[in-house]
Amino acid sequence: MANTAAVVGAGWAGCAAAVELAHAGYHVTLYEAARTLGGRARAVDVNGARLDNGQHILLGAYAETLRLMRLAGVDRAQAILTLPLQMRYPPGHGMDFVAPRLPAPLHLAIALLRARGLAGADKMALARFSTTARWMDWTLHKDCSVSELLARFDQTPRLIQLMWRPLCLAALNTVPERASAQVFLHVLRDSLGARRSSSDMLLPKADLTALFPAAAGAYIEARGGSVRTGTKVQALRAQQDGWQLDASGGADGQTQTRADVVVLAAGAPASAPLLAAVGQTALAAQLDAFDYEPITTCYLQYAAGTRLDLPFYALVDDPANLHFGQFVFDRGQLDEVQSGLFAVVISAAAEAAAMERDALADAIAAQLASVLGQPALRQPLWTQVITEKRATFACTPGLLRPQVASGLPGLAIAGDYTASNYPATLEAAVRSGVAAARAVQTRA
Repeated sequence: MANTAAVVGAGWAGCAAAVELAHAGYHVTLYEAARTLGGRARAVDVNGARLDNGQHILLGAYAETLRLMRLAGVDRAQAILTLPLQMRYPPGHGMDFVAPRLPAPLHLAIALLRARGLAGADKMALARFSTTARWMDWTLHKDCSVSELLARFDQTPRLIQLMWRPLCLAALNTVPERASAQVFLHVLRDSLGARRSSSDMLLPKADLTALFPAAAGAYIEARGGSVRTGTKVQALRAQQDGWQLDASGGADGQTQTRADVVVLAAGAPASAPLLAAVGQTALAAQLDAFDYEPITTCYLQYAAGTRLDLPFYALVDDPANLHFGQFVFDRGQLDEVQSGLFAVVISAAAEAAAMERDALADAIAAQLASVLGQPALRQPLWTQVITEKRATFACTPGLLRPQVASGLPGLAIAGDYTASNYPATLEAAVRSGVAAARAVQTRA
């Protein structure tokens, strides 16, 4: 008889753990309190459109994410648009940096030589940063803020504004003044410092639930497991030969089920009380101690056929002048059904999220009309502002993150907040889920 596993939480970490356990032969039950799989990276239905609760960019370096997507049967070519590394702003409003498809590090050298919008001093500073970081093996003796690191490397104000600040915000969802330089260097090591394909930028064509979580659910069910949405696990109870889970909601109402092993992947705020109840108070306190950063995505629907010249542009954020957008994506170039739909992303979005939604959407429409030189963008047909208030933990210097091992046999935790070289990205979540699945298999 196959071993049984319960995974609590069907975000990307939970889905990764569930797929890994199902692949290892476990009968998996995946619990999700919401009705939609994906956690903080999921699809939502708005105005008759299938949107995401936040626009994402993946990287070619996301090896575990891409592996599990393949395992779950996702066709990468159909689900993802692959672009070379680039940082491109609307003409006249920044820089234009595109890496050619050449072997590393030649692709970066050519991109730097060809880059427009950067002065000679900016290019020299970027080359100096890359060379020194490689020499340091992308490692600091003592962590500091990204801003301190950039000052130490004599980076120019323009390069910070157009390259390092937006990359830090996009990767760590924390402003450079507060963000961990060591984690930032790890991201750069695995993208800029690795083979050329690792630096590719991957734009989802499918919605975030379809991109992996839905396929993960189908994979689990095809192997004899089950997916229980709308079901909240309220308590865990250790037993001599496994774990009992008390759950409520969904089609089954109140239930008590048993599992040989459990992966707790419900997010730090929801996981902490479950851990405290089984005696892991120190671990629960560590999970309760995280600070969080929001991400806001503003969708603007224009007439079908309205397009950008590129699938996405970087934007200079200038909140003092109500320019909050940091990236704009043309969703119609990713999915023709979404023709005329733009998604504007604001990372570390506390200031923007504090605004009234209609006022923020109006400011973003004005920003697009101005920097893209298209006055018609000032008047979208409709807008939708979605803020994920606890999108990621604040990735600050020296932050201690818990291991996946809970300290109890057959129980592990998973989430992008667990110990990792990466910030709170989809890849960090997936890696954590895989590590937790492997950890609980050692119970016997």
